Amino acid sequence: MGSVSIWLEATRSKTLPAAVAPVLLGSALAQAHAGFHLLPAAICLIFALLIQIGTNFANDYLDAARGTDTEARLGPRRAVASGLIRPAVMRGAAIAILALAFSLGLGLIYFGGWWLVLVGLASVVCAWIYTGGPYPLAYNGLGDVFVVLFFGVIAVACTYYVQTGVVLLEVVFLGIACGLVVNNILVVNNYRDIDEDRQAAKKTLVVLLGRSWALGQYAVSLIIPGAVLVWLVVSGYSPLVLLGVLPLVFGFRQLPLLMKAKQPKDFLTCLKGTALVVVGFSLFTSLGLVLA
Repeated sequence: MGSVSIWLEATRSKTLPAAVAPVLLGSALAQAHAGFHLLPAAICLIFALLIQIGTNFANDYLDAARGTDTEARLGPRRAVASGLIRPAVMRGAAIAILALAFSLGLGLIYFGGWWLVLVGLASVVCAWIYTGGPYPLAYNGLGDVFVVLFFGVIAVACTYYVQTGVVLLEVVFLGIACGLVVNNILVVNNYRDIDEDRQAAKKTLVVLLGRSWALGQYAVSLIIPGAVLVWLVVSGYSPLVLLGVLPLVFGFRQLPLLMKAKQPKDFLTCLKGTALVVVGFSLFTSLGLVLA
């Protein structure tokens, strides 16, 4: 496998919808309120993608350093743990990508004000301490909180804000909905890795509360977004917004697959299905907002 292919694999492309979804939803809501602006939306999208990739690179490096990732893992191979990329190189790549994200994000100051520097700094710092530092979020049951906040509430709200100059209640609720749907990708990964994580003292919510909790969390993270869409319609938005419910229904089909999953290919099927739910929810909900 060539070096380019190795780096592309290290980006964990199946997780990238997590970065696109909140920007799409925030921009669609801005369009629904006649406030869409292409340039800040594009900057938000590139920033989100870089943060996601930087987080993945940092996770690859830091999990290998902690001994969490091994060649015996059920999930996709990791570049550093597999010896495909040297630790120092991956560390440098993670820092470079996160620095690039922060630098690009400075352009949003023009549209939203200097306080956005704090959002950019928080995004970069949390991307690193997700699995790094003295109290890594993912190792202490806070990974889910990080995802819901930064790939849900904060991402949707900031995308909307830099285009409209305000943040409404429905923006926050839609951000929570997005974050929960996106977080199901993490739920599947943690469900798969529960035995390895226990051995590595990685206290994910699944490790702390068990597989039954994870299945319930997955289901609730589909129900709440559906309730948010219903609330939007009751609040006066077009019933077309309910198009976003369709992918959520598909999401429930992943639960029995996850319960029965034993082999790597089984978990990969669930992961792909969950990523499709993220894509479908953000796309269909956005279409409903824009076409109304």
